[in-house]
Amino acid sequence: MKPVIVVHGGAGAWALDSERLQIAIAACETAARAGQEILIGGGTALDAVETAVSILEDCPVLDAGRGSYLNSAGEIEMDALIMDGRTLNLGAVAAVQRVRNPIRLARRVMTDTQHTMLAAAGASAFADQIGFPRCETADLIVSPEYEKHQTLKQQTDYQTSTIFTEPGAMGDTVGAVALDANGNLATAVSTGGTRQKMPGRIGDSPLVGSGAYADNWTAAVCATGHGESLMKIVISKRVCDYVGAGMSAQAACEAAIRVLAERVQGKGGLIAVDARGNIGIAFNTDAMPHAFAIGPEPVQCAR
Repeated sequence: MKPVIVVHGGAGAWALDSERLQIAIAACETAARAGQEILIGGGTALDAVETAVSILEDCPVLDAGRGSYLNSAGEIEMDALIMDGRTLNLGAVAAVQRVRNPIRLARRVMTDTQHTMLAAAGASAFADQIGFPRCETADLIVSPEYEKHQTLKQQTDYQTSTIFTEPGAMGDTVGAVALDANGNLATAVSTGGTRQKMPGRIGDSPLVGSGAYADNWTAAVCATGHGESLMKIVISKRVCDYVGAGMSAQAACEAAIRVLAERVQGKGGLIAVDARGNIGIAFNTDAMPHAFAIGPEPVQCAR
């Protein structure tokens, strides 16, 4: 079986001619290639998606890890989830602070605790307990987002969903899905949430079935977009269910995006790979930088 990896850098109102979008696409290419190398070398889908997402978290133009949006209090709170399609085991963190790579902490929740999700102070305490690397909040803030935060503080009527329609705004969330040579699926997702969110707000990303889902019987899926909308239709599990009912990965993603738009007037995007190695990519925003690799073939990128 040919291994497959698909990654994305967030669905949103990206400026199509911007340098920021080009940097995002390049980061997706790098992440997909790193995941591909792990898979071609016989590594697991779990290792591939964790590595790919950690690379995206390090890219300052993406809303995850360094570069995350600031909340209304000027802080950065991040969410992440990783899921194993073979066992259905998962790990997630929510509203965690001072961590460069939340996806790696989420995996430690999966492997080192009896739980599936730790949030806020509990997630931070766990990180310290296991000696997980911490950073300062300032290490996660990039100048453009700090300046945007200073401006938005004066706009009491600002709507957090604006990033999906505001010209030039990037999207939210980064993610990856993979199928390894042993036929196992995995998914990973990480986000800094949305601009000016209330402290403690948790979006779709760390919620199993909404932000992501992986099941060897059907598919691995990762979502991006307006979290409050994605949650309402449990979009990632919906894609898996569509695949289980006989749809292709592509048709399932397209159908779920139609439901998102028609049922809750939501904006977002999806990436998926099914148990046979077929991929799906769909979104209803201006762009969603993404990249994928099938077997040893060259990585393909798009927006």
